[in-house]
Amino acid sequence: MSESSIEDRLRSCERSAVHLEMRDCYMRSDPMFIAWQAGQRYDPADRDSWWDPWYGVTLEAAGRGVQIRRARIVSEPISEYIRYEHHLTFANVLCGEQVRWLPRRQATDLALPGNDFWLFDGNVVLVNHFTGEGESGGRETDSDPDVVRLCASAFEAVWERAIPHESYTPA
Repeated sequence: MSESSIEDRLRSCERSAVHLEMRDCYMRSDPMFIAWQAGQRYDPADRDSWWDPWYGVTLEAAGRGVQIRRARIVSEPISEYIRYEHHLTFANVLCGEQVRWLPRRQATDLALPGNDFWLFDGNVVLVNHFTGEGESGGRETDSDPDVVRLCASAFEAVWERAIPHESYTPA
């Protein structure tokens, strides 16, 4: 297992990329989150207010036909960070991602891996590690068939129950 760039993996992806997020807080040191906390809001019509190089990578991959799906398991009432993510998710959608939300109470009977992950083309898992405070703790890739199967089945189980972004109203 080695560290790998999510962007590089997405650039070489051919068919599908799925991402499962299960934390209620990430990277509170992110300047965009700090600006949002201070009252800045992002306007979908003002691309300069929200654009990040990540969106260029997803836009390019989606343009090549890669299906990009992101599912978020969230506690309700949602945290301030998840409220921020919900506000900014329009950018993910505009750049080709499909996004769904699953209230944590509806995930109790699902078998889930211990970490957030990306699964690329159904054969490589990129595991994201975080500190207890939600800062990046590194990442590693894994192509063990059992790990791939667990992550793929967990994602599909969440996706099946989750609420499409345009229909999810945060509690």
